[in-house]
Amino acid sequence: MTKPQQLSLFPQGPKLPVVNQVSSGGVAFRIGAAGVEVALISVDPEERWQLPKGLVDAGETPEITAVREVREEAGIETELLQKIETIDYWYVGDQGRQRVRFHKFVHFFLLRYIAGQVSDHDREVNEARWVPAEQAKELLTFKSERQALEKATELMKALPSHRGSL
Repeated sequence: MTKPQQLSLFPQGPKLPVVNQVSSGGVAFRIGAAGVEVALISVDPEERWQLPKGLVDAGETPEITAVREVREEAGIETELLQKIETIDYWYVGDQGRQRVRFHKFVHFFLLRYIAGQVSDHDREVNEARWVPAEQAKELLTFKSERQALEKATELMKALPSHRGSL
């Protein structure tokens, strides 16, 4: 007697290749009349609000990328103060014509505003604006970015030049 063939309800298909992807950006802040303000950007047709960030280019460090991306996406010059954190997550997308699983790492830094206008953002951004820190927590689309903002707020309180204003 032959054994019946077992059928799987979830057949194993070919596994997607994994690609590591590294981005960097940050919480750019200034002290305004209403207190701490952070630079947020709106992207995509859904107009989701997020922190400025982008891919680390070949030969760049995450620190250089953070300053560059804030300049490009938010239109402002900043001074890098310190690292906030690195987050990671997974998503499926296309690389060229191939579907892949991306393992994304995003380095967030605390950046102090030096000069520039948020209206000078690049074309991939719908809008960049200064937002009071408390309101920014409500606007940010991604939980991980809200958490980075909360950590940044704590780091700002420890800055000698800002203790009385936060």
